[in-house]
Amino acid sequence: MEKIKIVRLLRQVQDGRISVDEAFCRLRHLPFEDLGFAKVDHHRRIRNGFPEVVFCEGKTLPQIEKIFSSLRKRNLSLLLTRVDEQIFQHLRRIEPRVTFHPEARMICLPSRRKTQKGKISVICAGTADIPFAEEAAVTAEIFGNRVERVYDVGVAGLHRLLAQLPRIRESRCVVVLAGMEGALASVVGGLLDCPVVAVPTAVGYGANFQGITPLLTMLNSCAPNVTVVNVNNGFGAGYVAALINRR
Repeated sequence: MEKIKIVRLLRQVQDGRISVDEAFCRLRHLPFEDLGFAKVDHHRRIRNGFPEVVFCEGKTLPQIEKIFSSLRKRNLSLLLTRVDEQIFQHLRRIEPRVTFHPEARMICLPSRRKTQKGKISVICAGTADIPFAEEAAVTAEIFGNRVERVYDVGVAGLHRLLAQLPRIRESRCVVVLAGMEGALASVVGGLLDCPVVAVPTAVGYGANFQGITPLLTMLNSCAPNVTVVNVNNGFGAGYVAALINRR
């Protein structure tokens, strides 16, 4: 069905009945591949600039393999999130070029991408936040960004953050991850003149409420350059930061 639609559209362009720009706009909404359990969006790269990213948590190995194989046929770059060693070893037998980032829990099929001019800094409050920080950092790097990692600089020892300010201030966008009460995002936002993407993490004692406490703190930030993504969503923060830097 999708093939028929595309052929018809191309013939309309050939006959001069519609313009190339109009055809491109229509193609942006086609097609997807129906695997039964999933509908793989093959035009995500046309619409958004990067192929569909596969969230692997909760999926079976056969499901992940079929989605990966479908996307691999049409894309040079791929990204899979929330993976483990078992998934990596399985996919490596299909595509030896995949790389595994254990701390970020990501699998990448990288291609050469033009390096963006600006820099993104990824800052996290504590060592326990590093897995989510790495998720953000690796995502931004796959989009061709230069990433500065500044880890374990939470507000309990503010001098650690202040010592890194000169290099952080060179950033076009900053991702800040924090658990506990999540105060680090407001502190960083108050020190910088660039966008800050805050990531609350489910790291901390009982009153952290699995990330709800830092989420509310970050949403209530009085630093006007702070915006917030969902709990533990390092991928989303890295994606947004990459878009900001690209603009």
